[in-house]
Amino acid sequence: MTSFLDLGVPAPLAAVLAADGKTEAFAIQRDTLPDALAGRDLLGRGRTGSGKTIAFALPLVARLTGFKARPQYPRGLVLAPTRELASQIAATITPLAQAANLRVATVFGGVSQRPQEDAMRRGVDILVACPGRLEDLMKQGIVRLGDVRVTVLDEADHMADLGFLPGVTRILTATPSEGQRLLFSATLDNGIDVLARRFLSRPVKHEVDEESVPVGEMTHRVLEVADADAKKDLVQTLASGAGRRILFTRTKHQAKKLAKTLTAAGIPSVDLHGNLAQGARERNLAAFSADPADGGVRVLVATDVAARGVHVDDVDLVVHVDPPAEHKAYLHRSGRTARAGAAGTVVTVLTPEQRRDVKDLLRKAKISADIEQVTPTSPTVTALVGETAAYVKPVLKPVQQQPQRQTPRKPAAQGQGRQSQARQGQARQGQSHQGQARAAQHPATAGEAPARRRRRRSSRPQGTAAGR
Repeated sequence: MTSFLDLGVPAPLAAVLAADGKTEAFAIQRDTLPDALAGRDLLGRGRTGSGKTIAFALPLVARLTGFKARPQYPRGLVLAPTRELASQIAATITPLAQAANLRVATVFGGVSQRPQEDAMRRGVDILVACPGRLEDLMKQGIVRLGDVRVTVLDEADHMADLGFLPGVTRILTATPSEGQRLLFSATLDNGIDVLARRFLSRPVKHEVDEESVPVGEMTHRVLEVADADAKKDLVQTLASGAGRRILFTRTKHQAKKLAKTLTAAGIPSVDLHGNLAQGARERNLAAFSADPADGGVRVLVATDVAARGVHVDDVDLVVHVDPPAEHKAYLHRSGRTARAGAAGTVVTVLTPEQRRDVKDLLRKAKISADIEQVTPTSPTVTALVGETAAYVKPVLKPVQQQPQRQTPRKPAAQGQGRQSQARQGQARQGQSHQGQARAAQHPATAGEAPARRRRRRSSRPQGTAAGR
C-alpha cells in the first residue's frame, strides 16, 4: 500500500484526501505524482476511472501554494472538453485549493459570462476552462495567460474528437513556454502525439494498463429482444430497480422523451444532454446524486455528453438503450459504473437487425459477451434488476390558463373608422389615378366633360331658374 505522503504529497493536501476516505494511491497516481510534483512535463495515458483527476490536481495545487494570482492572470490552467467535466474537475480541486488558500473558478459556455468576468477581475489562482469560452474571454482581454505556471490538458483525445485541437493549440501558445505542462488522455491518437511533441519539453510518459485500473467486477451483458415494443418494455423493466442506473440514448430527443416516459410510469428520472441549459444540467445531476429519500432520483437518461467526466458514486447499472456508433463511446459510457473498485453491470439492448453491428462494436472494444435472447419477464432480466423500487406517483404540473384579453370597444371602433377612412382614401386615390391615366391616354379630350356641363347650365331658360 502506497500512501500519498509516501509519494511526496504535502501533508495538508494528503489530509484533505484522507478526510474523504482516499488514503491509498491508484496506479496512475503512484506513477505520475513524483515526476509531476518535481515540476516535470508529463504525458499520462489511462482510461476513464483510473484516477487521473487527483493525479494532476495534487501537483497543480502543491506547485502553486504560496503564490497569489493577479486579477485576470491565473497561475494554473486546466483545459477540459465539456462543461460537465470542467465542473467535476473544479469540484475535485476546490477542497485541495482551499487548504492552500487558493481560489478556483470555471469558465465555459452556455451560461452568462458576467460572473466569470467578475471572478477573473477579483483574481483566480486555478482556472478550469473549456476552450471555446476561454478563447472568447482571451480575445476580450478578460483572461490573460502570461502568468500561467502549470497547464493541464485533460481528456485530450475527446477534445480532438470534438474538433477543439486548433483552439487548444492557440491557448497553449499563449502560455509561457517555460511553464509545466501535464497532458492526460485515454488514447494518444488523433493528433495528440503531435500536440505532445510540440508543447511538452522532454516529457515523462506513463501508461496505465487495464489490469492496474481499479475496476471492480464490471460485467457486460448483451440482451436481444424481438422488436421495438419489447425493447421499450425491457428498458422500463431495467430502469425499475432500486439502485442508481444510467440509460444512454443516441439523441437528445430520445433522452428527453424516455425520461418523461419513465417518470410517467412511476420511475422518477432526469435527462442530461446538450440542449439543456447549464442550470438545468446542474439541477438534474444534483437530483441524480441525491438520496431518493431526500428528493433525488435513481435514473439518469443521457446522451454521450455524460460519458466523460460525470462521476456519481454507486451506479449499479449502465444500459446502452441505443448502442453507440463506435467502440470508444461504448467504453466511456460503460466507465460510469464499476469505478474505483466498485462493482457494476453494463447492459446493451438490441433488436435482431442490430446484431451484426453490436458484434462488431464489442469486438473493437475487446469485450467478450454472449448475446442472450430475453423478454422483459425473463429470469435473466429479473436477476439484473434486483430489488424493485417503489412506484412513485408522478406529479402533474397544473396547466395555467392564460387570461383572455378584452379589447375595448372604443379603440376598436376608432380602428374600424380609420380602416374605413383608409379604404375610402384608397378608393379616391384609385379613381384619381384612373382619371389621370385616361387623361394621359387622351390629352385632347381631357377637358371636354367639364365644358359640356358649363354649356348645359348656360343654355337653361332663365325663367325656369327664377321659378325655382
